Amino acid sequence: MVLPCLDEADALPWVLSRVPDGWGAIVVDNGSTDGSAGIAAQLGARVVTEERRGFGAACHAGLSAARAEFVCFCDCDGSLDPALLAPMVDALRSGSAELVLGRRLSTQARTWPLHARIGNAAVTRMLRRRTGVRLRDIGPMRTARREALLDLGLTDRRSGYPLQMVVRAADAGWGIREVDVPYGARTGRSKVTGTWRGTWTAVRDMRAVLRQPPPAPAFRAGEPR
Repeated sequence: MVLPCLDEADALPWVLSRVPDGWGAIVVDNGSTDGSAGIAAQLGARVVTEERRGFGAACHAGLSAARAEFVCFCDCDGSLDPALLAPMVDALRSGSAELVLGRRLSTQARTWPLHARIGNAAVTRMLRRRTGVRLRDIGPMRTARREALLDLGLTDRRSGYPLQMVVRAADAGWGIREVDVPYGARTGRSKVTGTWRGTWTAVRDMRAVLRQPPPAPAFRAGEPR
């Protein structure tokens, strides 16, 4: 399980306690100054350091460091329960999907600010126009096979990373499934959805991803050019 981390010392104990038994937790420290890396290591997580700032940079560093067949991603701020990823992985094992995403459903008032929900809705509409995939959320909780994710050739290292994963999976013909997950109050200060500036930056990055054209079909030996 990949847990991108930037100053999440207060949330880490609960988050790591919710990782399913037998799973490995990779906490990717993305420049924390509150001792997050040390706390994660003390709690038994594998700590990877990613010096390049950016959500995508942290996620991809964790993906590259992982060795399990299935890789899961989850925010490290306590707003999402990592235990909910277990049935999502079961969906992959059964073959009912190749990418499973968690659709966030707020459990408390003002957990998900209005401006963040508006931005998310705009991105999902643009995603539908670009790929035909109908999603209701571009959330951080997701799972897929590691090798398949690496084969997507993800290049975004900022807020567009989660969306680029969906877009390239859709272009590759993957089965994409969305399941509802409760979304609670985060621990500590929000870096993205809690501010207008953070939300706008994320939407800007995602719009740039959606402007990228679909990849050209790969040429195979023996096929006419």
